[in-house]
Amino acid sequence: MKVEVNGIKIDCRDEGDGLPVIFIHAFPLNQTMWDDQVAGLRGTCRTITFDLRGFGRSGFANTPQSIEQMASDLRGLMQALGIDRALLVGLSMGGYISLSFYRNYPDCVRALVLADTRASADTQEARDRRIKAAEKAEREGSGAIADDMVPMLLGRSTLSARPDLISRTREMIEANSPAGIAAAQRAMAARRDSTDLLAAMNLPVLIIVGSEDSLTPVAEAETMHRAIRASRLQVIEGAGHLSNLERPREFDAALREFVEPLDPRG
Repeated sequence: MKVEVNGIKIDCRDEGDGLPVIFIHAFPLNQTMWDDQVAGLRGTCRTITFDLRGFGRSGFANTPQSIEQMASDLRGLMQALGIDRALLVGLSMGGYISLSFYRNYPDCVRALVLADTRASADTQEARDRRIKAAEKAEREGSGAIADDMVPMLLGRSTLSARPDLISRTREMIEANSPAGIAAAQRAMAARRDSTDLLAAMNLPVLIIVGSEDSLTPVAEAETMHRAIRASRLQVIEGAGHLSNLERPREFDAALREFVEPLDPRG
């Protein structure tokens, strides 16, 4: 369904009852990356997925974007769906948005799952790479971004044995507009450092990372785990940066174990 938020239409899915669990997708994919998790959880909680602005079937404003704007979109979506407080599951860019959301709307967060992401801002070198990638998307299109990103997003185990998942990942990337991809790259390059939030977090946090993640490696997850008291760390063997897609059974098991005690229905 479509929900108007901050002047654009956000495409979302809202299924099930109970604790609201909102999934925030990675760059440069869309909400369908969470299909396995929705199927596994919708019988026990309320699952919400959505396409970020400029991705999937959501609208796009041809103006500079920011991670804070995407967090504001999420807040507007929650208000439109009558959700006061939710568990956020953010992977990669979704993790950046989750942290920004927590900074700006802490009372709206019941718990956090930070998957294959980092709290720190980009280095200058990483910012430069993002700007060049944004320009490449505008110049050469989404297919060129898929060529570059697929080998980085997926772990070596997946790349060697899962042609189906390679194709699925590529299709998600190519379905996005070059303008949306470029705007998101620039937004991530300019994002605020969130490491200052970690030590003060007083809510349940699950950190998940693939053992073969080369973009946000296990060391990044361990750094967040040490900084957030009472956080839980789950390393998923054989998964790269898209751990939920590459090892859905293991990802879902960790997520279910984390989510079920939080459901007020018991």
